[in-house]
Amino acid sequence: MQAMRTPDARFDNLSDYPFAPHYVDVPDPDGGRLRLHYLDEGSSLAAPVLALHGEPTWSYLYRHMIPIWVQAGHRVIAPDLIGFGRSDKPADRSDYTYQRHVDWMSAFVQGLNLTGITLVCQDWGGLIGLRLVADMPDRFARVVAANTALPTGDHPMNKAFLNWRAYSQDTPEFRSGRIVSGGTQSKLTKAEEAAYDAPFPDASYLAGAREFPMLVPCRPDDPASQPNRVAWEALRQFDKPFLTAFGADDRVMAGIEKMFQKKVPGAQGQSHVILPDAGHFLQEDVGPELAAIVNRFISG
Repeated sequence: MQAMRTPDARFDNLSDYPFAPHYVDVPDPDGGRLRLHYLDEGSSLAAPVLALHGEPTWSYLYRHMIPIWVQAGHRVIAPDLIGFGRSDKPADRSDYTYQRHVDWMSAFVQGLNLTGITLVCQDWGGLIGLRLVADMPDRFARVVAANTALPTGDHPMNKAFLNWRAYSQDTPEFRSGRIVSGGTQSKLTKAEEAAYDAPFPDASYLAGAREFPMLVPCRPDDPASQPNRVAWEALRQFDKPFLTAFGADDRVMAGIEKMFQKKVPGAQGQSHVILPDAGHFLQEDVGPELAAIVNRFISG
């Protein structure tokens, strides 16, 4: 598997991102290794908050939340998915599958031997992270699902998602910063847009970002449909605390929080929130507020 690595200089002097990089290798399907980048802030003795980003972002998405969690005494682990951020980027779109993303992140969690995890997941961070919860429930203490889903392809996708998927394939210029800014109520600065563009010096680095929308199961016979159905069966038995925090202005994920609230036992009786000033990338719109919600959720 041929992989690309974004030059370190692309990440110099980013706005509000003072965190030290950490790296671990995960196996690729051809018997090689891929370098996965992650942030590791706070005390290594504390139970971890595992913050998973989605499409087309990276750990920069959590920059306003990490200090608040650390100040509350938590360890924060924020990885960059393979294909994003400072992690390696396989060059061919066919290198990316839903299952491989799950396997890469599973290897990461097991490699660091994370336990007592509070999962905070948004967008594809949930499509991957919730599979980990289903596969390794003993490693997770609680879940915060924020603007995410676990689709099986058994129900039609809404028009907002289909429009996004078409745009992601048809646009001649895939600009992550512009995409993130378009999915927020509080628009990004030019410096913030540039930080989201930093992992992708040119179009050759974008294979993972271009492919992600096509990996969402949209039909019942999708390769990921049955594994996600199996994951839902596990989530129907998950009785640890499970909180939903969704943005009121997220058209792609609108209403999906009700499925988690209905089907996951641990979601019963929780103080679920709809954040009125937030779009799809709620970490940008209401990051400090969401971080405080997570802190209260952890403290019980």
